Amino acid sequence: MTTSASGSELFELEHEGDTIIVIPTVDMREFEYQRIQSGAKQVFDLVESGSAKNIVMDFSKTDYYGSTALGFFLKLWTRVTSRGGRMAFCNISAHEKEILEITMLHRLWPIYASRKEALERVSEKSPGR
Repeated sequence: MTTSASGSELFELEHEGDTIIVIPTVDMREFEYQRIQSGAKQVFDLVESGSAKNIVMDFSKTDYYGSTALGFFLKLWTRVTSRGGRMAFCNISAHEKEILEITMLHRLWPIYASRKEALERVSEKSPGR
């Protein structure tokens, strides 16, 4: 497993097998727009390069994200799934869960209580693969 920081310390990134674990280190509020864009570029570059197939978003260090972050999650999910990968969330706060439910985005990404469970699930082979 390797670890790196990106986006002026907005994200910590870890690799485990064919999965990138993206760990936001601060709440991704709207005033963090530039940092979100900067951090997103590094994550997109890793996905585009084929360095990883799956993404696990680990929110263990945050409590909130806004619409800019939701846009990043949607773009990332689109890129990952277009390459046959999966994306999952873990360790989300009650606030973060509520935001996903209000926006109906909880239907797109499975949410797991732990990083271990999320990693296991995104790495599972589905029938026909």
